[in-house]
Amino acid sequence: MKRNAFLLGAASGLALVGHSDGFFARALAQTGAPNDDRVLVVVYFQGGNDGLNTVVPFGMPAYYKYRPTLAVTQNDVLRINDTVGLNPQLKPFKDLYDKGQVAIVQGVGYPNPDYSHFRSTEIWETAAPDKYASTGWLGRYLDGANMPPENLFNAVAIADVLPEVLVADHVDVAAIAQLNGYGLTSDRSKTLGRDEFHAFVADNNVPFRSPYLAQVASIEDHAQRGAEELPKLVAGYKPAATYPETPFGHSLALAAQVIGSKLGTRVLYVQLGSFDTHTTQKATQDRLLADFANGISAFYADLAAHGDDKRVLTMTFSDFGRRVAENGSRGTDHGSAAPVFVIGGGVKGGLYGEHPSLDALDAGNMRFTTDFRSVYATVLEKWLQRPSSGIVGPGFAPLPLLA
Repeated sequence: MKRNAFLLGAASGLALVGHSDGFFARALAQTGAPNDDRVLVVVYFQGGNDGLNTVVPFGMPAYYKYRPTLAVTQNDVLRINDTVGLNPQLKPFKDLYDKGQVAIVQGVGYPNPDYSHFRSTEIWETAAPDKYASTGWLGRYLDGANMPPENLFNAVAIADVLPEVLVADHVDVAAIAQLNGYGLTSDRSKTLGRDEFHAFVADNNVPFRSPYLAQVASIEDHAQRGAEELPKLVAGYKPAATYPETPFGHSLALAAQVIGSKLGTRVLYVQLGSFDTHTTQKATQDRLLADFANGISAFYADLAAHGDDKRVLTMTFSDFGRRVAENGSRGTDHGSAAPVFVIGGGVKGGLYGEHPSLDALDAGNMRFTTDFRSVYATVLEKWLQRPSSGIVGPGFAPLPLLA
């Protein structure tokens, strides 16, 4: 059997999900899992979003010195105060900010920043800047939160593959790009049916007997059953907002379906990108920021119409920020220290942390002013109600941005 003869469109080790809210309530009670229904949605700005043109320091003269062609003009900035404001593409998002539903944490980063997409993303997703970790920070949260083992959808990544942030030791997480693509798929040349695959596994005359083959078959079986169950479980949900006709908009619409269908899901992951704007940055970033703003606005309008907006907190992160100075291709290169958005739930809207100085750079990059693990500690302790020290390490005090 060729290696590419099958691909699993779901995470490993999945379990069959129940059919009713009552099932999940009983499962939560039996396992001692948290008895509230709060949800965390994590939005990944893939590729490294330019924070300076997102939360714009229009009141800092150095910003215009370093960005003669890329800077957002003062008249276009959606002002928050006399120093910073939002990119004009974020108008629907600014409306949420003005309603007190958005907290902006400035200058978020970590010591000795790494400018590799792969390593820096891994650091953000594992919360381990000084070592290599085998689990994500939210995976460790899931492992310690007594998630019902019967529930397939304790956490869901709306993505083609499972992101490292949700990799856990004991809890299985489904990766679902879209409802009609969740389950077992084949290569382009042949459809490998469920019965055929299991017959292959049971055949003792195959040229090899891998000790992992039975486990793969079990994974496939659970994924297939989950694929059959999920459309039924979310079928009754009717969106109350119009989402952008973009992959990000579709992901948020599916997230709202999962949340509104009360599947016992505690964490969802979605992504938007690519923000890796080394050349002609403005057109790409403007399009992506508008997609984000319109999508999040629709998402919270939809949640509010179903009475779910207060129980859903959304947090953004990215690989890194961008360098302060624009490059010769009207873009920006990999940098550090960028803003993080925290939206909805019990958020206390406003600005938090200090914007990094543009007059005291470190080899052309800003020095971070808020450690990203303090943001994570805030979400863990104030929203997910779990101690943070065993997940992100000791010494990171929560920020006062959640009730």
